Amino acid sequence: MHVRKLVGTKLPSIKLRATDGSDVDLSALPGVVVVYAYPRTSPPNEAPIEGWDVIPGARGCTPQSCAFRDHFSELKAVGAQAVFGLSTQSTAFQCEAAERLHLPFSLLSDEQLKLTSALKLPTFTAGGLVLLKRLSMIIRDGAVEYIMFPVCDPAQNAEEVLAYLRQAG
Repeated sequence: MHVRKLVGTKLPSIKLRATDGSDVDLSALPGVVVVYAYPRTSPPNEAPIEGWDVIPGARGCTPQSCAFRDHFSELKAVGAQAVFGLSTQSTAFQCEAAERLHLPFSLLSDEQLKLTSALKLPTFTAGGLVLLKRLSMIIRDGAVEYIMFPVCDPAQNAEEVLAYLRQAG
């Protein structure tokens, strides 16, 4: 399924572990929810996956997360009930990034690829890992309202989501 065909799709009921220790079912959340998907974050003391720098779109996960952090209050002010980052990394791995980056929202782990498979989200493989391609979804009352893919400039993604939410009212 082409990712844009997800618009209008009701999300399946799948619980994802969040970095705050809760389980989140995106299909059950009321109102507007912003989910940005990113390949992976690397701790500052860890070398990137071999060849990471030559994979188109791989770099930029930290700037993307920081931009959503920096625009978090604005996103809430224009109607986002919640904001989440999403990757296929484990919650333990994500907790390091959430803490280091001082994120005011949780990161969700799709380590088992349940949501990724159910929605046929775009992925790539690097270092033996299945990773999400960068995208953002605006979900309203459990259904995909809008999807941004590809995300060409990760550092600008939060501003693009903000602009969409302002225009959508």
